[in-house]
Amino acid sequence: MPRVVSARRPQTKPKLGQHFLVSDDAAIRIVQALGDVSRSTVLEIGPGRGMLTSMLAKRARRLIAVEVDRVLAAQLRLKFGMATNVEILEADILAIDIDSLFGPKPGLGRPGIDIKPQPAKVVGNLPYYITSDILLRLFDFSKYFESLVIMVQREVADRIAAEPGTRDYGMLSATAQLYARVEKLFTLPPGAFSPPPKVHSTVLRLTIEPRQEELGVAGDGFIDFLRLSFGQKRKTLWNNLRAKYAEPDLKRALADSDVKPTARAETLSLKQSAAVYRALRDAHPRS
Repeated sequence: MPRVVSARRPQTKPKLGQHFLVSDDAAIRIVQALGDVSRSTVLEIGPGRGMLTSMLAKRARRLIAVEVDRVLAAQLRLKFGMATNVEILEADILAIDIDSLFGPKPGLGRPGIDIKPQPAKVVGNLPYYITSDILLRLFDFSKYFESLVIMVQREVADRIAAEPGTRDYGMLSATAQLYARVEKLFTLPPGAFSPPPKVHSTVLRLTIEPRQEELGVAGDGFIDFLRLSFGQKRKTLWNNLRAKYAEPDLKRALADSDVKPTARAETLSLKQSAAVYRALRDAHPRS
């Protein structure tokens, strides 16, 4: 997926399939989609050469930019070395200790009192081949985040925003919509990047609004259940779930949830999936 680079810098030959955003208008729209960040911490994933970073450094109370490329990270440190509100971390977003970055900091208030930070905002390009991994990791720490404005390959955006019963609805759709309200904002053509990629890119805003409590699936287990439900897309929900659940229990749970055994996981709403999960969980509390 594209990385971000200032349009005013000399073009750089991309490596590892990198493409650099050269549209000032697009960069402005992405930053604006975050809303007012003057009192917020912003986590930027994959800042590249710092087009968004430059804009956010002037607006955000605190900006943490995580860049895995060693050369780009070094260049960013030089560029923003005097900006007291900007931190450049050379790290893999999948391996970084998010608790340390955003968790409560003991000792900042009265003795024995932890100060709970305000939720942060996230912005950045997510490489298509690890989009799901990054989103799942951010969702695991969703208590620290308010919203995500991300740029992904258009086909991936279609999957994230897909409605139940449509061709694109799947595990990624269900998981994203379990944690957030998903909005498609705009799509960028290949010409917005240099060199132009072969795909379009879509910018999404995910407003963190976890539904676990509402659906009665708080705690561990439901994500694993969804993963099992969508395990083999061509199979019915019955055939996917019977790999773990006994047929009598499964038959009863589907009947109680008013779900046909011939249904496929992609046809179920989150509410219906949660109903099946609760019925099975209640039958076997430790499963």
